[in-house]
Amino acid sequence: MRDVAALAGVGVATVSRVIRDESTVSEALRAKVLRAAAQLDYLPNLTASSLRRGTRQTSTIGLLLENVANPFSSALHRAIGDVAAAHGFDVFSGSVDEHAEAEHRLAAKFAARRVDGLILVPASHDHSYLATQRHVGMAMVFVDRPAELLDADAVLADNWGGMATATRHLLSFGHRRIGYIGDLRSIWTAQQRFMGYWQTLEGAGLSCDPSLVRHDVRGVDAAEAATVELMAAPDPPTAILGAQNLLTIGAIRVLRRLGLHHRIAIVGFDDFLLADLVEPAITVVAQDPRQMGTLAAEILFARLDGDASPTSRHEVETRFLPRGSGEIKPD
Repeated sequence: MRDVAALAGVGVATVSRVIRDESTVSEALRAKVLRAAAQLDYLPNLTASSLRRGTRQTSTIGLLLENVANPFSSALHRAIGDVAAAHGFDVFSGSVDEHAEAEHRLAAKFAARRVDGLILVPASHDHSYLATQRHVGMAMVFVDRPAELLDADAVLADNWGGMATATRHLLSFGHRRIGYIGDLRSIWTAQQRFMGYWQTLEGAGLSCDPSLVRHDVRGVDAAEAATVELMAAPDPPTAILGAQNLLTIGAIRVLRRLGLHHRIAIVGFDDFLLADLVEPAITVVAQDPRQMGTLAAEILFARLDGDASPTSRHEVETRFLPRGSGEIKPD
């Protein structure tokens, strides 16, 4: 705060009033202080009492998830929380909802609270904004998707391989028109899964028919609409791949509503609650979010304990679970 005051040519008390957003500071003076703070990468310390106790640690980590309501995110959260609790740490968490701005805002808030580390499921494609936090010693691990423009540890699932396995499975049952419902193309995992699909088709001597593909589908309702479009086409698919758990649920709803759930095969990427109890039970590519979250947290705490080895990517294998819906042969 003294450095900001010196650069702005004001007193420390003035900087303090600006940081506390008090109305007694003029807009011109406020702008001068904020420019100086930005130039120095200054973040207000919301846990200064920990410094007065002679330690920089706050025994907290920040967790940025895609959507805490999604079962995959919830499982990550629980696994990371369990490891953190074992180390005597608390977890601050929030959803970024695939918005880069929300990611930046949450990361800044957690940094302002002087969390000791960050675990991120990122939405943005440029993480160089975290370089300052890295430089001052904040540990960070990316999970589900890698960092971009930043050297950082990452824990990922085998997205390409999992979707390739699902596609080969449907091909083995005689399907040649396989529909694909995918998430936002800007998401790294969505890109990897689609590549696994179309490259496996090409490897089998089949071209990827654009009329069978629906990209940028978000949520159950949108997946229902995409499935209705696919099944209403003159030459509809005989099988469908849902590239994310909510997309699979939307597709299942439509197939059941149309009475096609015993005629159209479906395989989902991500397991979900009760998928094994419907009729037919849903064949899925199952990720292991608990293992991913546990590994990400263990890597983070190893960094906090002084591990200075080069950063690395860790890939967690998926499991293919044939349950019935993916074993339906084309008419």
